[in-house]
Order: sequence, then structure tokens, then C-alpha cells
Amino acid sequence: MANTVNESAIKKLKLVFTVVDRSKTEFYLDVLSQFEVNFQTVLAGKGTANSELIDMLGLNINKGVILSVVREDMVETVMQCLEEKFATIRNGKGIAFAVPLSSVIGVSLYQFLSNNRLKKEENQ
Repeated sequence: MANTVNESAIKKLKLVFTVVDRSKTEFYLDVLSQFEVNFQTVLAGKGTANSELIDMLGLNINKGVILSVVREDMVETVMQCLEEKFATIRNGKGIAFAVPLSSVIGVSLYQFLSNNRLKKEENQ
């Protein structure tokens, strides 16, 4: 049996930040997981608008900040999907942006984050 790496070329990674109402966090975690995202974490956030503006606009200041590690070749597709969901889901508005990861230490960690794990194949 030989070990081979899926798509052996090294793919760059990006960290995608998605900020949504806290009540929609689980929904967006599910949306993002369909794009080969192996690592996601959620942080609690709070909006910065003053209370008069919040009352006037009826805003929810409790936010969920989702951090997702995504392969660079998937980022455009992820962003297009998020943009569509932000526009069509009731109370599903949000913002998203991506920043490049400059380094990852450890081959196994990189393979996990990029969904590029070793597969065992039979020699024939």
C-alpha cells in the first residue's frame, strides 16, 4: 500500500470571518461546512451602535463571529454563497471577509485544515 496526498499541490489557506446575528450562527455554520471546512469556531460579539440608533433601527446587537479556515481556491465560492444567503434569508444579514494565513506549522495540521489528508491506495 502506498500513501498519496489528494491533489498533491499545496493550497494556500484563508481565514474567513462571518459576522451574523447570534440566532443565525448555527445556520451559517451548516452553510459553511458544505465547503470542505474542517475547522470553524464561534466567538460572541456585540455591535457598537449607540442605544438610540439601535432602538430607532430595531437592530440586534448580539452577534456571532464565525472563524473558518478555507482553502484559497474555495473562498470565492464561499463568499458568493454567503452573499446569496445574506440577501435571501429572513433576518440573515451579515458581513464576511477573508484574510490570508501566512503560515501553518505541521504537515498533519495543514492536511487537516486544507482537507488534504493522506489516503491509502492499493498497489496493483
